[in-house]
This record gives sequence, C-alpha cells and structure tokens, in this order.
Amino acid sequence: MTSIGILGTGRVGTNLARKLAAAGHHVTLGVRSPEDTAARTAGLAPRIAFADQRTTARTTDTVINATPGDSSLERLTDLRAELAGKILIDVSNATRDAPDGLPGDLCYPGSSLAEQLQAALPDTPVVKTLNTMLFMVMTAPDTLAVPPTVYVSGNDEGAKKTVTGLLGDLGWQPERIEDLGDITTARATEAMILVVPHILRRHGFKPFAVSLAR
Repeated sequence: MTSIGILGTGRVGTNLARKLAAAGHHVTLGVRSPEDTAARTAGLAPRIAFADQRTTARTTDTVINATPGDSSLERLTDLRAELAGKILIDVSNATRDAPDGLPGDLCYPGSSLAEQLQAALPDTPVVKTLNTMLFMVMTAPDTLAVPPTVYVSGNDEGAKKTVTGLLGDLGWQPERIEDLGDITTARATEAMILVVPHILRRHGFKPFAVSLAR
C-alpha cells in the first residue's frame, strides 16, 4: 500500500479519503487550518491523518489535487518543492462560477488545468482522472445503472500505471478505464464539464458520469 496525500477537504477529498483508507492506504488529508479539520472532516475514519497542505505534499508518495480548480494552479505551484518526485493526481475542473453557482466557462480554454500544472511542476508527473463525474461516482461506479467510464491522461506511463491501480481500489474495473494518452488529452475531459451544469439544472444533484458507450 502507498501513502496518499489529499489536498482539499470538501466532498471530493473526504469521499476519496474514506475509500482509499478502507482499501488499506495510509491517507493524509491536507487542511488549510485547524478549523478546517473540525468543520469538514467529522465522521472520517480515525486512521486518516491530518496535516497542513505543505506537510501533506512533502510526506506522502502520491498526492491528489481535490482543491477548487480555479485556484489549484497558484496553490500547487507554491508547493513545487514539496511535490517534486511525487505523482500528482488531478481530479479538479477549472471553471468560473455561473450566476447560480454551478460550473461556468473554462479557466483555460484551448488548454487544461492538468497541462498548466504539468508545465508549472516539471519534476512532478501529473495524471488527470475522475473529473467527468459527480463525486459519489468516483468511489462507487457500480451504483450507476450503466457502467461508467473513467478517463486517464498523463505523460508518464509509470505514473499512469500507479493511478490505474488506485482506480481499481476505488472500484473501477479495468475495462472501464480509458487511457487517452498524454497530458494534452486532459483538455478534452476537462471540457466535458461544460455539459454538467445543464444536466444538474434539468435533473438535480443525482449521480452521473460522462461515459463512453461501445
């Protein structure tokens, strides 16, 4: 098992922490303040550790970015030294909020958050995944009526192999994991977020994923 740091203690980060800890991994949640720990992590397994984000990035082998995508680049660039040599799994989407608070326009049209992170963190292999679904599907893909797809993008084949193994621990079957290629392919999956607000406005906050049908 590996040590996994998760930056972000919202629904995405805590959901991933529970499932990865249950699978036997050593999980550290990176919080911004002690108040963040108390307010946002109630009910988590006692074996999940907590630390500030800089310590979390420095002391774990694999780091998951579950911070808000519109501020992730600045936040993670500040952790460049701590992230060097680590695998960074980016599950965020960088969008500007629409007036109703749902995702709006892309922050990096013609590019992607994952590409921006890889350029800013040259010593850290970045792998994009899990950003084309609501958070509850990330750790329970079998709950959907139709088997969903999870996409993977990244330049480093070894890092993608590690991430694929972690996806298996989250419940994803190998045939539902689609390796799209290098990190530039993340702009395609990040653009899929543009359909999400329309689905949510029409159907409400129900689990779904943007999947590949064959």
